[in-house]
Amino acid sequence: MNHPLLQLLLRWAVLALGVTLASHVIPGIAYDTPRTLVVVVLLLSFFNAVLKPLLVLFTLPFILLTLGLGVLLINALLFLFVGRIVEGFHVEGFWSALGGAVIVSLTNLLLSRVVSGGPPGGQSGPPAKRRGRSDDVIDV
Repeated sequence: MNHPLLQLLLRWAVLALGVTLASHVIPGIAYDTPRTLVVVVLLLSFFNAVLKPLLVLFTLPFILLTLGLGVLLINALLFLFVGRIVEGFHVEGFWSALGGAVIVSLTNLLLSRVVSGGPPGGQSGPPAKRRGRSDDVIDV
């Protein structure tokens, strides 16, 4: 599955599943209609692509000091922000948003491993050796 559009649709489906699961597991999270869920998924995807890298860059010392837990706080703040913006998506407070961020992150981690057969975002082992080629190119 190397087609970018299929990968994007799969990521959106995994995110939608994570938000749906969070709304059933975490008491302070709810959405009214499936249309609201689609808007939430699109907005969360947009914020993860645009705002999250900037927030990570500006809070990098805090993230390093907390051994990566700062990223979870950023995810919770984005989740809470989407709850404030989207009509019909309810996030009661920070702790509900933190729980929702954890559920969405775990869902994304587990389903990415299942679908790709390895860790999310890459290969599980060392890069495969090319046969018959002796280029000075580094495989990443």
